[in-house]
Amino acid sequence: MEDKIFDLLMYTVPAIITGGIAYFFFRDHMLNEDKRRRYLLHKDAQKEALPIRLQAYERLSLFLERITPTKLLIRVTPASSDVNEYERLLIMSIEQEFDHNLSQQIYMSDQCWNIIIASKNTTIQLVRKASLSEKVTSADKLREVILTEMMEQESPSSTALAFIKKEVGDFLNT
Repeated sequence: MEDKIFDLLMYTVPAIITGGIAYFFFRDHMLNEDKRRRYLLHKDAQKEALPIRLQAYERLSLFLERITPTKLLIRVTPASSDVNEYERLLIMSIEQEFDHNLSQQIYMSDQCWNIIIASKNTTIQLVRKASLSEKVTSADKLREVILTEMMEQESPSSTALAFIKKEVGDFLNT
């Protein structure tokens, strides 16, 4: 009887060890295959999303260029000499440009989007501040004051553009 138990153990123990090794090998193999499939899916998704994401950055770069005060003043000319009317026209132009590009925020980081919003708001504040100046008596004088301020300081758009360029560079290098 002891011989039969010993014989049974001699066959069973190697089979259990072999089965355990096979189980761990196939489990690791299946995990690696799953990771490989996920990587390939992610890689394909990135390949398809890259042009869309770059287009979003391009559109927001164009937005920032268009709201740069010097370019904004050239593009949006005063309809009359009323300062308040021209101020509203400039701000409305900035807001319309921004609203047109609102959906692009889903393709970029929150930090980048917040910098773009800050740039827009700072540009609007710059226009409002200039319109409150005592020197401003007409729409043309408002343009002159804004242009003078832009000669003395960097535009808010240029800071945001620099951040976009950095983020796109980081994005393409990863």
